[in-house]
Amino acid sequence: MTQPDYIIIEAQEDGVHVIGLTRGTDTKFHHSEKLDTGEVMIAQFTEHTSAMKIRGKAKIHSSHGIVESASKK
Repeated sequence: MTQPDYIIIEAQEDGVHVIGLTRGTDTKFHHSEKLDTGEVMIAQFTEHTSAMKIRGKAKIHSSHGIVESASKK
């Protein structure tokens, strides 16, 4: 089994939420983290996590490049 790439979420404002969503027939929230300005979270998709929702201004670094999410305000 190959190891999935990591993504790095870099909060650009206080209160950025990172929410993990499950795999399977019913997609559900299974994990949530709150980041403040300057905090960084390293995450990876797994056999249990099929998607991530990021709410708030953040930079998301991956092997595909950098994406910026908009402010929640």
